Amino acid sequence: MNEGVEVIKSYLKTLPGKPGVYRMLDEHEKVLYVGKAKSLKNRVSNYANLRGLGYRIGRMVTLTRSMEFVTTNTEVEALLLEASLIKRFKPPYNVLLRDDKSFPYIRIDMSHPSPRVMKHRGARKDGSIYFGPFASVSAVNYSLHILQKAFLLRTCSDNVFSHRTRPCLLYQIKRCAAPCVDKITHEEYDALVQSARDFLSGKSQEIKKVMTDKMIEASDRMEFELAAVYRDRLKALAAVQSRQDINQGHLEDADIIAAFQEGGQTCIQVFFYRAGQNWGNKAYFPRHDKDQAIDEVLPAFMSQFYDNKEPPRLILVNAHMAQKKLLQEALSMKAGRAVKITFPQRGEKFNMVALVEKNAREALGRKLTESASQKKLLEGVARVFDLENPPNRIEVYDNSHISGTNALGAMIVAGPEGFEKNAYRKFNIKSDKLTPGDDFAMMREVMTRRFSRQLRENPDRDDASWPDLLVIDGGKGQLSAVMEILADLGLEDIAIVSIAKGPDRNAGREDFYLPGKEPFKLAPNDPVLYFLQRLRDESHRFAIGSHRQQRGKTMQKSLLDGLPGVGPRRKKALLMHFGSAKAVAGAALEDLGRVEGISKTLAQSIYDYFHDND
Repeated sequence: MNEGVEVIKSYLKTLPGKPGVYRMLDEHEKVLYVGKAKSLKNRVSNYANLRGLGYRIGRMVTLTRSMEFVTTNTEVEALLLEASLIKRFKPPYNVLLRDDKSFPYIRIDMSHPSPRVMKHRGARKDGSIYFGPFASVSAVNYSLHILQKAFLLRTCSDNVFSHRTRPCLLYQIKRCAAPCVDKITHEEYDALVQSARDFLSGKSQEIKKVMTDKMIEASDRMEFELAAVYRDRLKALAAVQSRQDINQGHLEDADIIAAFQEGGQTCIQVFFYRAGQNWGNKAYFPRHDKDQAIDEVLPAFMSQFYDNKEPPRLILVNAHMAQKKLLQEALSMKAGRAVKITFPQRGEKFNMVALVEKNAREALGRKLTESASQKKLLEGVARVFDLENPPNRIEVYDNSHISGTNALGAMIVAGPEGFEKNAYRKFNIKSDKLTPGDDFAMMREVMTRRFSRQLRENPDRDDASWPDLLVIDGGKGQLSAVMEILADLGLEDIAIVSIAKGPDRNAGREDFYLPGKEPFKLAPNDPVLYFLQRLRDESHRFAIGSHRQQRGKTMQKSLLDGLPGVGPRRKKALLMHFGSAKAVAGAALEDLGRVEGISKTLAQSIYDYFHDND
């Protein structure tokens, strides 16, 4: 600890008393902690006072070997920069939001004469209107399904739309108005789009009243088929409203964030309300030290949570936060408008926050139960495979290919928290010396690349990225291939097991291979067997999914991709003239020059592209 304190003291002589962000680094220059300060000099000096340091901070100071600083104009800017750096470096001594994917939206593309409705994630584009965020893709899919039933908006791509000559199946089952073949006028379709926008903007009651009136009018005119259409659309709107929780506090644009702690862990539930509607909720389990209370965890979570998301006008929380005003100012600066953070004490909003806190408590209870069960399973794995301790990190490897093509290896990771999907990796097989379909050689390449890089990045093997157990899909041959590579790299102390499929690929009759031991089976009702089957099945799912994705990209490529000076329009002209990319590749120079839009110079360039090795 004294060495760390001396390092910190050495910086105090030159540190300014200005706002900024500081980083504490260990001997390998890895970031231990990121913090912000109103005065860098005053804040950093606190780490030099041994009496004021708790056990957790003391450990951090012990490991500190250098520091880095960035000054800012204000403390608000420092807070925003701190959140960004925490997400970038993932320091072990910070509260860390582990699942930070952007949320999906519903997008209506208004740049097209017949606007399309679709789900969207990522950067926003001009010419579109966005509604969200939604808590999950399933919530978006459900809402899109309702929009199709209620407003008959198209979901097909512009390319499909422009090439339709007759209505598709969605028109037949009354899920689309078929503007592609003029089954509806532009004015009528625009009215449907406006109704959908009104509904997503919270004007559902007005929309329902209009539809009800039209249904009654159609019925009075004895146009019962038209009346039935409006009836079905009303049912669809009723279904989506019944799915949403009652908005007791009549929130228009707000997030409700509630935290609950137990067993040294925290669950934070976030409920999204937009346009007066509940658009879903999601539970988060941020990583933090066991002695950190809610009033410390919650603001750290919120600063990272809104780093890549637009905050709403109102955020309701279930705890007092010392940094509330600072965080409120930072979010307002980010949003370009006022953002208010409130801890309600009574009334409707208090009841809503209490409901969200209840959900957080129940989610944490489920998480702790699953963790206890996972702990027992890992203890069982240690018993079955003679490990000294239950493994904290299990890596499972599998290969996927079709007759040797698009070959790749896949790695999944599991531990005390279950599957760690952010640690999954895929390895595109690069060697051109492999015999197509040689699983042993593929496994050798995957292991060589995986652990050669691991040795470069962490030669001391002192972090959590090193596995305690490797599980290989295959038999004795795959096990030998992996052992050979690890021996070459000096990593013979890593535990390895391979799982061979049972006779007729029957689950429950798998053979397990350990180095230097005879293969054995586990009892068909052993929970450890089910656990290992789940690991293997997850590796299959990830490997096959990654392989399909890669194969799909390959299938979309054309021989014409990469032609110099040939864009989409000229590529289409070549295909229309010759009929296929293969015919273009074999065409004579004179024939290429006859294609519309292809000059003599470009024809020569295309010809040389395909014949430069002749």
